[in-house]
Amino acid sequence: MAKLFLVRHGQSLWNLENRFTGWQDIDITEAGIEEAKKTGTALKKEKIDIAFTSALIRAQHTLKIILSEMGKPNTPIIIDKALNERSYGSLEGLNKAETAQKYGDEQVYTWRRSYDIVPPGGESLKDTYNRVIPYFESKIAPLLKKGENVLIVAHGNSLRSLVMYLEHLSPEEILEREIATGVPLTYIFDEYFHVSKREN
Repeated sequence: MAKLFLVRHGQSLWNLENRFTGWQDIDITEAGIEEAKKTGTALKKEKIDIAFTSALIRAQHTLKIILSEMGKPNTPIIIDKALNERSYGSLEGLNKAETAQKYGDEQVYTWRRSYDIVPPGGESLKDTYNRVIPYFESKIAPLLKKGENVLIVAHGNSLRSLVMYLEHLSPEEILEREIATGVPLTYIFDEYFHVSKREN
């Protein structure tokens, strides 16, 4: 039975500063480093055949720390922007509270928490889903079907897209799911490539 491990990168500087990050290449904080180390410790006994991550440094840095803590620094890593965070367009870099003051709480909530409404110049969660899932189906699912264990370190919304797909959640259901930084979510597949168990 194959296992898929999903991990959101450790706390980034702009997570700490409550800014929209999106595709901006912001690294993790000292707290994020510690989160990554704890994840590596938690996964230490697991076998990882291959790892995937996004083109953004906060996910790559988190992954390298996890693999180092697991004692598996030479695990093959594939980097692809298909796993990048959702783009927040012209909101990127802005403080979330200040943006809510400017545009109103309801508008900012809609941009952040709706499934198919696009922030200015950015992506909706639906857009992110339509980028992530074809990549998963073509590049990652075949490895799991062969029985390989896969670790993906990515972002809140790219991972939310995968959770939606794997758990057959509706747009309303997925918007209620939070993906915590540095906490592994494990899916175990049966021989028919159905999720037989979820652990977190």
